[in-house]
Amino acid sequence: MHTYVKGARSERELLNRFYSHGYSVIRSAGSGVNSLGPDIIAIKDKVCLAFECKAWEKNRLSIDYEGFEKLLKWKENTKFPTYVAWRMNKIGWYFIELEEMKKGEKDYSITKKKTMEIGRDWDSLGIEAPVETPKAIAVENGRVLLGLGSAALPDGV
Repeated sequence: MHTYVKGARSERELLNRFYSHGYSVIRSAGSGVNSLGPDIIAIKDKVCLAFECKAWEKNRLSIDYEGFEKLLKWKENTKFPTYVAWRMNKIGWYFIELEEMKKGEKDYSITKKKTMEIGRDWDSLGIEAPVETPKAIAVENGRVLLGLGSAALPDGV
């Protein structure tokens, strides 16, 4: 699968996961191509989180100097917690703080082993349970009625 397609699909997966947990979510225009900021911003109750998404199957994740410096500048300007979100097949998402990445000769990087040792997965981010979305919508006497989960709407509606 082409790298861009895989990355974009993974970004949408994470975006939808935050949305299903009640966050307002933005995916950056130009994400993956000369982006000036993170790929995804998730906002809820005045809490803003920023994510640079990577879907790599290698044992090491890296970000070139220029891209990494842009993320650091973003974090400095916004004061938002900013993470590298690494999606690993059959394992799931792991979230790396920028300061956990190691500066190398050509890039900033972190190994899969170190990421797993840190262990910051979806559950450890402290995201609440998903928001229940309406299963049915109806209007009765000018009121909007929402049927959540298995809750039934009034007869005849």
